[in-house]
Amino acid sequence: MNAFAQIRAGRKARRIPQLLLGLVGYGAAVMTLVQSGLGAASWNVLTEGTAEALGISFGWTTNLISLLVLLLWIPLRELPGLGTLLNVAIVGFAADATATVLPHPQGTLAEIGYLALGLIALAFFDALYLGAQFGAGPRDGIMTGLVRLTRLPIAAVRTGIEITVATAGWLLGGTVGVGTVLIALFMGPLVGYFLPRVAVRLPPGAADERAESSWAAEQPIASGYEQQIS
Repeated sequence: MNAFAQIRAGRKARRIPQLLLGLVGYGAAVMTLVQSGLGAASWNVLTEGTAEALGISFGWTTNLISLLVLLLWIPLRELPGLGTLLNVAIVGFAADATATVLPHPQGTLAEIGYLALGLIALAFFDALYLGAQFGAGPRDGIMTGLVRLTRLPIAAVRTGIEITVATAGWLLGGTVGVGTVLIALFMGPLVGYFLPRVAVRLPPGAADERAESSWAAEQPIASGYEQQIS
């Protein structure tokens, strides 16, 4: 669905709060993982490595990578939606807000607890906002596009992306820790587990609306991603 079809689809009384909760929770989970000190998520490793290679700030690198990732949506024939825009606006703010109230872990056990909680929360809230069916964020759009085109399971696609991105970031000089490896290995299976359980079932026919999109007109069969959450 494109942005207009997503908004016209039913069950907005559940979908909009679920989208907002998912994005806020995702940002909080990102900061929980950062605070663990045991390794950042793959995309943050790539951001750190790219910033070092280009000699620019972490924030500017984040924006640059987001732009480049959105350009990759074109060959994948992904359509942006409300969730795509709100992802950029909310996740970073939620992460910064979490940093102001979340105490630093004291000791190894606390760090491991932050890592475990952050990983499970990251996967759950990722699935929560995706399941609202308002479109994926820039990075998740790569996952949903590849799932649709390759028809591979979400777990396999997500794990492949996490490993590829973490490796690229490490080669550029990003820091990889045990947490990065665990996130890369387990994020895909966890999202694949949560997504069918939290996805909103739209009224019959709503998920098939394409609103005269030329890209969608070339897709005569149901997408693998839609089949994952239907």
